[in-house]
Amino acid sequence: MFYYVLSLLIILLDQGTKWLVVQRMELRESIPVIEGWFYLTSHRNAGAAFGILQGQMWLFYIVTTVVIVVIIYMIQKQVQGNRWYGISLGLVLGGAIGNFIDRIFLGEVVDFLDVYIFSYNYPIFNVADSALVVGVIMLIIYFLREEKMQGKS
Repeated sequence: MFYYVLSLLIILLDQGTKWLVVQRMELRESIPVIEGWFYLTSHRNAGAAFGILQGQMWLFYIVTTVVIVVIIYMIQKQVQGNRWYGISLGLVLGGAIGNFIDRIFLGEVVDFLDVYIFSYNYPIFNVADSALVVGVIMLIIYFLREEKMQGKS
């Protein structure tokens, strides 16, 4: 149950921040938070990560639905007290649903976190994207640790 609550918190934070951006900022408006490093920039993305597959909503609907079903199955059948695994799946689930809501109701995803790493402008992202990335990194670490532990057996 905890992992679903985590997902719900991610969804609420994601949708709440996106709502504020849509309501309070003009499209392409940029507000400096830390000059030269971090901005709030109102942006829309009709594609996937880094803007790939623009306009392929049917593909996103299918893939996201499958991902959500698989993650719920994994939480129900595989987590069994493994907190790290459960948290990573909860983050991925919340992130996937957060962006899925945008795609269903807006036909695009609202992005607004704009980070500059020295002279590189990292692609603009949102809370759901952040949860997805952290969750996937945690999953990779989990599976690498599991593989290493099974290799010792």
